[in-house]
Amino acid sequence: MLGTVVNTLAIIIGSLIGFLLKGGIPKKINESIMKALALCVLVIGINGAIKSKNMILIICSLILGTLIGEFIDIDKALKNLGDNIEAKFKGKGGKISEGFVTASLVFCVGAMSIVGSLNSGLKGDYSILFTKAILDGISSIMFTSTLGIGVVFSAITVFIYQGIITLTASFLQGWLLEYIIVEVSAVGSILIMGLGLNMLGTYKIKVANMLPAIFIPLLYYIIF
Repeated sequence: MLGTVVNTLAIIIGSLIGFLLKGGIPKKINESIMKALALCVLVIGINGAIKSKNMILIICSLILGTLIGEFIDIDKALKNLGDNIEAKFKGKGGKISEGFVTASLVFCVGAMSIVGSLNSGLKGDYSILFTKAILDGISSIMFTSTLGIGVVFSAITVFIYQGIITLTASFLQGWLLEYIIVEVSAVGSILIMGLGLNMLGTYKIKVANMLPAIFIPLLYYIIF
């Protein structure tokens, strides 16, 4: 759990720094930084998506996963959670709901989060999560300076999400072969691309409702 704890602390510290800088950064620069971050998120997503060896599985996973997500309406649940947090901290800096949801998805949906947590649980290797902690810490500074203090609450999501993967890794060891992780990460990378488009303001994609798609490749290989 050490890697996850360090990652969580990095987000908290980065968010607090970003909140302190928020008042000193002109709105125009904030918006430009946000667009630059969005482009970086898109590149990260594309880089992970093209590694897939089974594009048909990826397409089917996204369709089936989105159907499940829309039925459950994960996006609404996350937004309601963010809104509840925002109601308690109203006037404390930015749209807390937007910052919480966006940062939670960016920090959790990706190859480094999954593979890093697995390596932590299976091998006691924290190198990937330590690297991710640095990246998330820097990103949280930028996100908080543009989206507000809601980003800091994403640290809770990261701690729970990566903690669960780390603690259950030993039970899933027989199923989590390298090629399965590649396909799971590819689906996650496409969702990251969706986040990038949302950040650019080009589209409003309910990325949270696509989250079940991440688990479809694993179920496919277990069954077939």
